[in-house]
Amino acid sequence: MAGYDEMLDRFLDHLRLSRTGSADTEDAYRRDLERFLGYLEDEKIRSLEKVDKTVITEYVMRLRSGDIGGTPLSSSSYARNLSSIRSFFRYANRYEGIENNPVRNFHVSAQRRKLPEFLTFDQMEAMLSTFDLTDPAGIRDRCVIEVMYACGLRVSECAGLQVSRIRLEERLLTVLGKESKERMVPFYGRCAALIRLYLKDARPVFAQEENDILFLNRKGKPLSTRSIQNICEKAGIDAGLSVHVHPHMIRHSFATHLLDNGADLRVVQELLGHENLSTTQIYTHVTADRLKAAVDSAHPHSKKA
Repeated sequence: MAGYDEMLDRFLDHLRLSRTGSADTEDAYRRDLERFLGYLEDEKIRSLEKVDKTVITEYVMRLRSGDIGGTPLSSSSYARNLSSIRSFFRYANRYEGIENNPVRNFHVSAQRRKLPEFLTFDQMEAMLSTFDLTDPAGIRDRCVIEVMYACGLRVSECAGLQVSRIRLEERLLTVLGKESKERMVPFYGRCAALIRLYLKDARPVFAQEENDILFLNRKGKPLSTRSIQNICEKAGIDAGLSVHVHPHMIRHSFATHLLDNGADLRVVQELLGHENLSTTQIYTHVTADRLKAAVDSAHPHSKKA
């Protein structure tokens, strides 16, 4: 892929400086485009000017089937790959003097957005009740899940929480979210009591040196996102839940439960740290679908042909 390496690097530098995408987004673009540009090299297409719609069609068909990459792509991965290629050509048109753009009018059918998985309130309570609060690790693990549920945190936000940014008396914490954007999130009294318990009886057991990160492992180091994922998964198993529990499911539960109980959509948007309201609106579909299902199962007229 030597012929395209420098252009790809310039594109990624441009992406880093001008977009609001995360490091994970940049990594995804790099992987997608390295695969695409490698395909062009294999096909002996040495210039983007030589890429036409037929080339794009052949590539995405082979990519989606798994003929390229070895694994068939999900609809979301397929759409992301096309988005990467489209962004790359847009950049090349504007900054690299490339006039050709075969993906400008390349359309794919819109995919229905997958509704988020969430736990019911009873499932959340059952899971939170599984921890041994006489054990420092049990206190910490319960506190991890309670804080994520109380504040709707992403797993990375939970892992990065700092003690100095928690105001227990006011029941507020400051979260460092995507693109280093800060937001302030309130939490309820039970969560405050649990944080106090953790800071008093559990965190000192783990802390081996001065460290402002809230959640620590047994070596005194910040708890990793993978460790938090394992805590969530184990809690779901211990509670006898039939679903695989992951951190984002707890965030989804936070948003769904707030909306179910009358919270304003824009308030939930701010609490979640969503830049666009449309991202938050997916939870209104969850609530609407649950209401429809309840009517279909219980209303006498729903049972009539």
